[in-house]
Amino acid sequence: MGNNCCNFGPDIELTLIERQRQQARIAKQKRLEKETQAAEAIQAWWRGTLVRRALLAAALRAWVIQRWWRTVTQRWAQKRTQALLRSYIIQEQAAVRLQSWVRMWQCQQRYCRVCNALCVLQAPQDCLALPSQDFFQFQYQVPSNRIQFHVEILSV
Repeated sequence: MGNNCCNFGPDIELTLIERQRQQARIAKQKRLEKETQAAEAIQAWWRGTLVRRALLAAALRAWVIQRWWRTVTQRWAQKRTQALLRSYIIQEQAAVRLQSWVRMWQCQQRYCRVCNALCVLQAPQDCLALPSQDFFQFQYQVPSNRIQFHVEILSV
């Protein structure tokens, strides 16, 4: 039995079986590593999906808050603009009214001057002894920014 010419023997058979078992263990270990890597990839993908979903929700909430804030500030600006326009309209109306009063007062002053000038020019009928064919002309001029008045008095 202890023939050395053949490689088959109890010792060699044990080493072959051990090698096969070791190769099976190595194959099993490689398969487990591949399964572990696949599981890690799936878990990473799922975690990424959850993070993106949370970031999307946060971004939407931030967008809603920003939109609300822009609306509020726009309303404030609109109210400010309307208040300024109201103030401007009130000032313009007051200026127009004041200008109207000043113009009315100036017209009254001019009218009074013209009336006074006419009263001075008009004399009693017995004071003027002009021939019936002649006529008396008079021109009353007020400076250029005032009314110009032209009077013609025909014979009496």
